[in-house]
Amino acid sequence: MREYLIAIVAGVVQGIVEWLPVSSQGNLSMVLAIMRVDPEAAVQLALFFQVGTTLSAATYYRDDIATALSSVPDWRPSSAYDGDSAIATYVVVASLMTGIIGIPLYVFAVDLAGQVSGGLFVAGIGVLLILTGVVQLASESVSMGGRDDPTLVDSLVVGSVQGLAILPGISRSGVTMSALLFRSYEPPAAFRLSFLLSIPASLGAAALTMADAGGVPGIGVGPAATALAVSAAVGYLTIDALMRVLERIPFAAVCFGLGGLAVVGGGLVSVIA
Repeated sequence: MREYLIAIVAGVVQGIVEWLPVSSQGNLSMVLAIMRVDPEAAVQLALFFQVGTTLSAATYYRDDIATALSSVPDWRPSSAYDGDSAIATYVVVASLMTGIIGIPLYVFAVDLAGQVSGGLFVAGIGVLLILTGVVQLASESVSMGGRDDPTLVDSLVVGSVQGLAILPGISRSGVTMSALLFRSYEPPAAFRLSFLLSIPASLGAAALTMADAGGVPGIGVGPAATALAVSAAVGYLTIDALMRVLERIPFAAVCFGLGGLAVVGGGLVSVIA
């Protein structure tokens, strides 16, 4: 029953925070650590549970995905970033960059999480959340251009920064959207390109996690399926509302607030322990 309780709480948290430019992995890792899940398993589970909201994103952006897939038979290198082919090329190239950057960092993050106490783990996530807030705040000062279609440079830049988000506390959506804003995209286009790219990244991270752990990490198959179902349902129900919130609330402030609480709370736990 404890595993199912963890699964339901994790699914709800993941379904809500995935759409915010704060770290869903970092916040979920903190929640799992507070529920006395081993820090190493918490990092792995936070990556694995993203599959649920990946299903939500794939459903929400099904028209864009269908358009990208329909362009594959006619894809040519000379027109890789022209018309409908641009999205497919952007996702493939950026995903490759994410793997190149993210896989070595994943090994580092899991090894580090296994060597620190729960309190220090939470405090470390808090520091990374604050750094994400700094990046998000900086991007808000950039004058927006009118760009909608990705280029090769965008693919390389956004894919690279997404690889950094394998570290718990670094917001995948926050850093990718910030990178796209710095590249002069309007916020709606940045959001769309960010979450289209999240689909292969989340599936790849889950596969990497399962390969490393030899199966579902730190939890039974039943509770894991429950967490994925809950996160998918909650994610689909909240994405519209949270996209509207995105236009009104400065999420840099959210990063600073959550990061500060995590640093203080994690520090207190370490001292008490």
